[in-house]
Amino acid sequence: MATPITDPLHDELLWLEDIYGEEPLKWVSEQNLRTSEMLGTPAFQETFDRVLEVLDSTDRIPMVQKYGPWLNNFWKDAEHPRGLWRRTTLDQFRQDKPSWEIMLDLDELCRIESAEWVWAGALVRHPDHSRALLRLSPDGGDAITLREFDLTTNSFVEEGFIIPVAKTLFATWVDADTIYVATEIGPDSLTTSSYPRIVKRLRRGESLQDAETIYEVDAGHMMAGVDRDHTVGFEREILTDVVDFFHRKTSLLRDGAIVEIDAPDDTETGFFHEWLLILTKSDWELDGTAHVAGTLLSSNLEGWLAGDRCVDVLFRPDARSSLSDWSATRNHLTLTILLDVSSRIEVLTQLQTGWTRAALAGAPALHSVHALAVDADESDDIWLSVSGYLTPATLELTTIGSDSVETIKAAPSFFDVAGLIVEQHFTESADGTRVPYFQVGSSQLELDGTNPTLLYGYGGFEISLTPGYNGVVGRTWLENGGVYVVANIRGGGEYGPSWHTSALHANRLRAYEDFSAVARDLVARGVTSPAHLACEGGSNGGLLVGNMLTHYPDLFGAIACEVPLLDMRRYTKLNAGYSWIAEYGDPDDPEQWKYVKTFSPYHNLEAGQDYPPILFYTATSDDRVGPVQARKMAARMEAMTLPDVWFFENREGGHGAAADNKQSAHMRASVFEFLWNRVR
Repeated sequence: MATPITDPLHDELLWLEDIYGEEPLKWVSEQNLRTSEMLGTPAFQETFDRVLEVLDSTDRIPMVQKYGPWLNNFWKDAEHPRGLWRRTTLDQFRQDKPSWEIMLDLDELCRIESAEWVWAGALVRHPDHSRALLRLSPDGGDAITLREFDLTTNSFVEEGFIIPVAKTLFATWVDADTIYVATEIGPDSLTTSSYPRIVKRLRRGESLQDAETIYEVDAGHMMAGVDRDHTVGFEREILTDVVDFFHRKTSLLRDGAIVEIDAPDDTETGFFHEWLLILTKSDWELDGTAHVAGTLLSSNLEGWLAGDRCVDVLFRPDARSSLSDWSATRNHLTLTILLDVSSRIEVLTQLQTGWTRAALAGAPALHSVHALAVDADESDDIWLSVSGYLTPATLELTTIGSDSVETIKAAPSFFDVAGLIVEQHFTESADGTRVPYFQVGSSQLELDGTNPTLLYGYGGFEISLTPGYNGVVGRTWLENGGVYVVANIRGGGEYGPSWHTSALHANRLRAYEDFSAVARDLVARGVTSPAHLACEGGSNGGLLVGNMLTHYPDLFGAIACEVPLLDMRRYTKLNAGYSWIAEYGDPDDPEQWKYVKTFSPYHNLEAGQDYPPILFYTATSDDRVGPVQARKMAARMEAMTLPDVWFFENREGGHGAAADNKQSAHMRASVFEFLWNRVR
C-alpha cells in the first residue's frame, strides 16, 4: 500500500538539495549501488560494449572548423577518452586516414595538472588564427575557465588571458591584446538567473576588476551577451540584453556609444554584410504590412538605424514549412527550411535588382540536410551533412554556383538496416491539432500490439527533432526487433515559432497531450500496446516523460527520465531554473502556480496509483538543471513503496550526464536494458 501524500506542497526532501552534502551523497551512493546491482548482468555488459564500440569508433566523421589553412577538430576515442584537439589541411582531410597535428591532448593535460578537465570549445582569434581562448570545464558542467593558447607553439601562453572558473562565462576577441568578457566578477555582477550582468573590455595585463565596463543590463533580466562580427569590411561589436529566454534587445557598440536596434524584443536579429536580418517570432505589423511569425526580413542596416523601414521578405512560412536556420558564406545567405520536418537548403543572393533565390540541396524524403559555410571570410564553399534514421551521415563539399558536389567523408553503418523502414505518420491531439511523428521499424511489422516500442520526445524551447542517424539506437533497440518513434510535438520548432508558443505557460499541457496522442495512435494502429510501450526524454524531455508518468501512467510500460526538471514549484530556485520562467511560468506567482502545478510531476504523484517502472539518470555536476529534482522524485516514489523505481547519478559530465565515452555508454546501456527488459 502506497504511503499517502497528505500535503504535496510540503517538501520533506529538501535535504537532498544539498548537492555535495554528506548525507545526500550517501543516499546517492546507496541508490547507485542498488541500480548497478539490478543492471549487473551479462546482457548489460554486452550492450555496454556494443554501445562503446559505436562511440569510440575511429570511422566516425570528424567534424571540422576552418581557420586559415587549418581544419580543426576535437576527437574522443578509446585511447583518448578526454579528447584531442587537433588539426589538418583540406587535402589531408580528403584522405581516408588524414594526418593530424595534435594541438592539445586533454588526457595528458589532466594527468599533468591532476585535474578532470572536460572540453567545452575554443574561441580562435581572427583574422590571424594564431591564438585561442580554450573553454575548459572542471567537471563537465556549465562552469568553465578560459585559458589563452598559442596555436603557433601549441602551448598555453605564459601570463596570457586566464578567466577563473565561473558558472557562465562569455568572451570574444577584439584584437591581439583585448577581449570582451562577461562573467562573474564580484557582488552585483550576476543577474537573478545567475548569468553575467555586465560586459568588460579586458586588456592584456589588466585585472577583471580594473577592466572597463562597456555594457550592463538590469539584474532582473536573464543576462548580458557580447559578440564581434569579424567579417572583413563589416567588423562590429554586438551587445545583447537578454531579457528572458525569448525576449532580447540587440545593440551595436560604435565609437563608445551604444546604438540599439529598433525591433520588437521577441524578434531574432542578425547581420550579413551591410544587411540587418530580422526573424519574427510573433505576428508583426510594420508600416501597414503584416508579417506572420517565422518570417525572415532584411533591411539595409544604416538605413534602418536612420529610420528607414523598407524591408525585403527572405522567407515566409506556411502551414507545413518553417525556417530552421540561416548562415552566411562570403557572398550568399543559406536558409535551412523544414517541410513537414524534412529539410532543404536555399541560397539567397543580393543583387542590384534585389534578392535572388535558388535551391542548393535537398535531402531525400524523411531525411535531414545541414549546410555550414567552410570559411565565410574567403569563399562560398559549403559543407553539407546529410543523414536519416537509417542512413549514416555523409559530409559533402560544394561551392555555391557550382554543380559539383564532392563527398569528403561517409560514416559507417553501425547496425543492420535490412528489412527496416522509416515512415512518417500524423495524428490528432486533444484540440484537433495535426501532430507528426516518425516511426522506424520492420517493413514487415506485425500490427498485433506486441512490438516493443520506444517513444522519444522533447517539446520545448523551439527545438526541432529532425531525422538523423543514431548507431546506438540502431544497435540497442532496432536490431533487437523494436520500433523506434520520434514525436514532433508542440513546444518544439518543427513548424516555426507558433508551434513553440502554443505550448507555453498555461498551455503547457498541449505538449503532453500531443505526446500522449502519438502513444494512443501507436496503440490504435496495432504497432504496440501500453505494456510494450516505453518512453524516454531528457532535460525538458525529462519533464515531458515525468508528466507521462503522472498524467498517463496507463499508456506506458516503462519510462526513462534523464537529467530532468520535475519539481516545478522550486525549479526557479535551483541552478539555472530562474531563466526558464518565460517557458514555464513563475511558480511564486499564485495565479501562475495554478497552471504550473498541473505539469509539476513532483506534486502530482498520487498515493495508491499504479505507476509504470521508471529509471532516473542524472549527474551530480549538472549545474544547469541539477540532480536534486531527480533525487527528490525518486525518493518520494520510493517512500510510496513503489517497487520498480530506480535512480543513478553520475558524478561528472554536467547536463550531458557523461564526461567521456565510457560514461555515455553506461547511460545509454542502462536506459536500453532497463526499458527493454520491461516492455519486450
